[in-house]
Amino acid sequence: MLIKGVNFVAPPEPFQSDPMVPIKQLGIDWIALIPYAFSSGNRPELHYDVNHWQWWGETPEGIRESIRLARQNKLNVMLKPHVYIHRKWIGDLDFDSDSAWSLWEQAYEKYILDIAAIANESQVEMICIGTEIKHSAERRPQFWRKLIQKLRKIYSGKLCYSANWDQYSTVPFWNELDYIGISAYFPLTDERTPSKELLLEKWKPWQSELEMFSKQMQKPILFTEYGYLSVDSCAGKSWELEPNVDRLQVNEQAQANAFDALYSAFWCKPYFAGGFLWKWFPEMKGHEGYPEKDYTPQGKLAESIIKHWNENHK
Repeated sequence: MLIKGVNFVAPPEPFQSDPMVPIKQLGIDWIALIPYAFSSGNRPELHYDVNHWQWWGETPEGIRESIRLARQNKLNVMLKPHVYIHRKWIGDLDFDSDSAWSLWEQAYEKYILDIAAIANESQVEMICIGTEIKHSAERRPQFWRKLIQKLRKIYSGKLCYSANWDQYSTVPFWNELDYIGISAYFPLTDERTPSKELLLEKWKPWQSELEMFSKQMQKPILFTEYGYLSVDSCAGKSWELEPNVDRLQVNEQAQANAFDALYSAFWCKPYFAGGFLWKWFPEMKGHEGYPEKDYTPQGKLAESIIKHWNENHK
């Protein structure tokens, strides 16, 4: 069964109404809940469930309430921990010594096991054990294998990891997991408003590569994140667009075309398990001040594209 999911932004305060209703109306059947932890980037420490840092939706209380509402709306749930570093990408996290890495890993393991306890309690269907932690995944595979073993002993649901689009082939522990999870921000073209046909052509090399890798690993591909800013050239290098988003023109058509092409390219492929679009603001809370340009499809042309593909493909 194809996973038709969305990454659900944790709100800063409790819900005023049921935020799952508009999600369900788009034919979405999974949500990924994201309880952030925080790291400094240069010290081997990690903080989670700290009142002055955590938004309500990221706390155990907020996660449990989000799961309750998801269940009420017959949505499956993935818990998807992220580590946030101020003005840095988690993939750049690195330490000079084994002792520093060990300290960070101890804190990270506690964080994940706390999340797993909530997953067990609420019978959550899937846990993503990490998101884009590039150097750790490549250089410290034994930590991840031991963590997976510990999780398998206490949690019976599915497990995945979310590798960045340019790093998935170097993750050494896919054989321990249920899915090859990918943050699927593959750069396709820098054209301002590329057509669906052009985008499908640009997807072909990636399609072949992903199919081959799936067969090699004997695991399905899951896009743990996929999405596009609603701006000019959104199907290009999103990590270059984000810092300059205030100078970019709104372009809902480019975003809609990009979604349409991605679904056309992957939604019916036997090696493809589905994905979680990035991202959805419950009650439009938690955004960074530019929702009209952000990845969310809410209130934009892309909504009808998403609804069409979700309702017509199982």
